Amino acid sequence: MSQKIATRDAYGNALAEFGGDERIVVLDADLSKSTKTEVFKKKYPDRFFNMGIAEGNMMAVAAGLASCGKIVFASTFAIFASQRACEQIRNSVCYPNLNVKIGASHAGISVGEDGASHQALEDIAIMRSLPNMTVICPADGVATRLAVKAAIEHDGPVYLRLGRPAVPVIYEGVDLDFTIGKGVVLTQGDDLAIIATGLMVHIALEAEKLLREEGIRARVIDMHTIKPIDEELIIKAARETGALVTAEEGTVIGGLGGAVAEVLVQNCPVPLKMVGIEDKFGKSGKPDHLLEMYGLTAGSIVKKAKEAMKMKKK
Repeated sequence: MSQKIATRDAYGNALAEFGGDERIVVLDADLSKSTKTEVFKKKYPDRFFNMGIAEGNMMAVAAGLASCGKIVFASTFAIFASQRACEQIRNSVCYPNLNVKIGASHAGISVGEDGASHQALEDIAIMRSLPNMTVICPADGVATRLAVKAAIEHDGPVYLRLGRPAVPVIYEGVDLDFTIGKGVVLTQGDDLAIIATGLMVHIALEAEKLLREEGIRARVIDMHTIKPIDEELIIKAARETGALVTAEEGTVIGGLGGAVAEVLVQNCPVPLKMVGIEDKFGKSGKPDHLLEMYGLTAGSIVKKAKEAMKMKKK
């Protein structure tokens, strides 16, 4: 994991790569340099539209274009996509089940210095509650490229959660089978399972190494699709390990942790601990400092893993 690339960069590159399909139209809310849709704009200027700082209108326009047979990528910061434009996404995109893909950049606490007003911590919880919405949070640049491809091929609304900082490439040189609704097992282990998404996947792998040094074998799962979530993989991990930890860069209320808990309580109740934002707003600061401040670290995952294992049925 030596190479690093931001998932937003991989998103922009993927749009340009797959943009030869003339059904694809890209909209942006005056943030194309940040969301990296400018890469598509330079290659396909006739199918790129800057909608200005009017996210609700952008989603409505996206819905209109999709109703005419277009595959529309509407991009802005995750905070504005998931909350400022939530009503339009619900009523104009999800209700008629239209082919709109939302490129939600700068998600999570790692936006850093932009502070609480721009740190989308609740977006997964909001978006996964909407009927017909698919929610994807890729872990690295390789997964992001394949997520964009999968979103193009998928018929219906998709929320793509993307980050600001460069993150390690986990799938470098790997023939990744990226399938919507199917998690990826990265390491094998029967002592517990760590289910992570997005930026937290490479941190979960760091935690797995620390646990291994103590003789604890952890199964690490990249749950890139949070809706529809891979229930079969979660239940299998619960039955075979008896304890789970989730790790996400957002609120644990209704996020990945909540989604996994819903599966467990209805199918295979086992101890579950969650690593994520604990019902708080973010703060302005350096991304690494904020991840440490809010407990989104390998050390936190290790601590929660040991707590979950102690709660196992004897």
